[in-house]
Amino acid sequence: MNTNISEKTLQDLEFSTVLQHVSEHCISGLGKESVREIQPIIGRKQLFIELHLVNEYVSSFQSENRVPNHGYDNITESVKRLAIENSHIETDAFLKIATTSLTVNELMKFFKKFKVQFPTFFELSQKIEFTTYVDDEIKKIIDISGEVKNNASSDLKQIRRDINNIRGKIGASFSSALSKSIALGYLDDIKETVVDNQRVLAVSAMHRRKVAGSLLGSSKSGNIVYIAPQATLAYSREFQNLVYEEKQEVIRILRTLSETVRPFTPLLEAYLNFLVHTDVVGAKAKYAREMNGVLPLITKEKRVYFKNAYHPILWRKNNAQEVKTIAQSIELNEQQQIIVISGPNAGGKSITLKTIGLLQVMLQSGILIPVDERSQTYIFDTILTDIGDNQSIENQLSTYSYRLKNMRNFLRKCNENTLFLIDEFGTGSDPELGGALAEIFLEEFYEKKAFGIITTHYSNLKVLAAELENVTNANMQFDERSLEPLYKLFVGQAGSSFTFEVAQKNGIPFRIINKAKKRVETEKVRLDKTISKLQKERSRLQRNSDNLEKQKTKGKEHLESLQEKEDKIQSKLAGFQELYDNNQRMLSLGRKTNEFLNKYFQNNNKKELNTNFNKWVADEKVKYAKKNPLNPKTKSQKQKAKIVEKQLKQVIEKVEKEVLEKVVEVRKEKKKEAVKIADEKAAYEYKLNDSVRIIDTNSVGTIDKIDKKNVVINYGVFTTKTSVNKIELVQKAKK
Repeated sequence: MNTNISEKTLQDLEFSTVLQHVSEHCISGLGKESVREIQPIIGRKQLFIELHLVNEYVSSFQSENRVPNHGYDNITESVKRLAIENSHIETDAFLKIATTSLTVNELMKFFKKFKVQFPTFFELSQKIEFTTYVDDEIKKIIDISGEVKNNASSDLKQIRRDINNIRGKIGASFSSALSKSIALGYLDDIKETVVDNQRVLAVSAMHRRKVAGSLLGSSKSGNIVYIAPQATLAYSREFQNLVYEEKQEVIRILRTLSETVRPFTPLLEAYLNFLVHTDVVGAKAKYAREMNGVLPLITKEKRVYFKNAYHPILWRKNNAQEVKTIAQSIELNEQQQIIVISGPNAGGKSITLKTIGLLQVMLQSGILIPVDERSQTYIFDTILTDIGDNQSIENQLSTYSYRLKNMRNFLRKCNENTLFLIDEFGTGSDPELGGALAEIFLEEFYEKKAFGIITTHYSNLKVLAAELENVTNANMQFDERSLEPLYKLFVGQAGSSFTFEVAQKNGIPFRIINKAKKRVETEKVRLDKTISKLQKERSRLQRNSDNLEKQKTKGKEHLESLQEKEDKIQSKLAGFQELYDNNQRMLSLGRKTNEFLNKYFQNNNKKELNTNFNKWVADEKVKYAKKNPLNPKTKSQKQKAKIVEKQLKQVIEKVEKEVLEKVVEVRKEKKKEAVKIADEKAAYEYKLNDSVRIIDTNSVGTIDKIDKKNVVINYGVFTTKTSVNKIELVQKAKK
């Protein structure tokens, strides 16, 4: 599969808006960037992997085994810096790398544990090496707060011990100087403060020469000077040296840790890519849950069947405004290769066309779509669109010139694995000439066996759609009284543009409408009027059909309710019958036992009692055995059962053979009859006014003209030309 879906097609279908909606569900900036760069996936295998990943993630929402947290930090720059020889990164960057490693390892363990529920995720995770080495090495050196541990090296441990000792000496010496200065009355009321992270004495200015130490500043008024005591200065210099040594030792340790982790930079990049991919899959899954998106059946058979499909952007907008979105069902297959949708403007033609295109592009980009789960589709190599007014100012092309250029591109790329979508087909030029050219384009697409949907107002395209075998007319339904759109697609009949009716509804005076009618060719008005009447009649029949369907549903529900009640009653009756039979049996046994006992009491003959009782038990056993035959247990019983079974099998095979011979004879007779009828039809010479119909159609017309092997059929509203071998006789002309 070599997918060819242009940027123009994605732009026409507003695919970027869908990606923006998906990106809102990402948990990281990298995920959002990755979603916004999604393109249709090239390669059938890779596409199926992505779709199954999203489908598995969606299934986890209804499962106890939810996908674990896969949040992560952007470690891209840290990994790049780590890859440079003799470089090192800071402790917080190492902690982020450790967290990333831990997150991926937890996900790998999860998908391994639940690989039955997440088979695709399991296969994907198996491509990454599982190791805790990076996480372990980092946590040996750095604690959870981001500080290098004391035991990271013996030198660091000693330096920090020395630092603590010096701190103690600084504190002790300062306290001594503070007590002495307080006793001598040299200090101000605040006693002490901190300057440049160092404790200092707050000495009254008049006593500044009496306190030994280093002057580090004064108050704004000049009444107080800040002096570091002489006793602490020596310790402070030693403290600063130790702090410097600590910093250098930490850098050395981080360099060593960087050397240890550096060989794993490709693995860290794979970890990050895995987490970004999981983030993208999760965002697609959350979007699918919001939209009720599903994975339709994808078949090798060339068929698109979207049942109850929604345009996701329109659905989201309507949902925000609490407006109901009408679902559409549409099908393209070998017998319905191209659909021509007609009808008034603002009826939903364009949105129907865009819905099919956008859903197909979404699916081929690994995004589940809002359709019924019984839907199915096919993966197209090419999706071509011509939607909207594409007037090119930069190239100084008019709308029609641009569309002609686009049609040239269509003709070059169109093949049997193409889906094309054209809005307002043939517009932009003289209706007669543009319509004729549009007919030729449509025939070209038809001959190339491409699938497609077009919208148009041209009557000649509606007629052509009726004539071509695998092209079907369709229309968007309208309320015939109010002329308000119902936004429901009806396949099988062309739609009227309701031009004059809509004009009248919008307040255009009758005299102007009548003048316009007079200027239009009579046949066009007649055709549009006929289509309009048919559409109104079909709408009425549709309403009746819907009402009958509702009544049928109610009747079915009532019948099911009655059936359920009858089943319960029958179950109770069966229970009562079984109880009655058991009681009768117990009474019968009781009576028989009582009879034996009474006789025994009369003659006191124990031998007779035993004999009669044993005989009665034997009779009962025989009766029970007849009602409940036992499975053969002994070897002789099994052999007898096999012989009986073999005899039955031979009888069945004999009967089957006789029936099969009779079926073959009947089929031969039917074939002879069919050949005879076909010969009669082939030999028949069609005459003027014969009633005929095109094979596989229902419309009946009369022959107006016969030209060798071609005939012209008159349907009353319009005529069509076809060959003799494509028609069949309905009724001979009356003489």
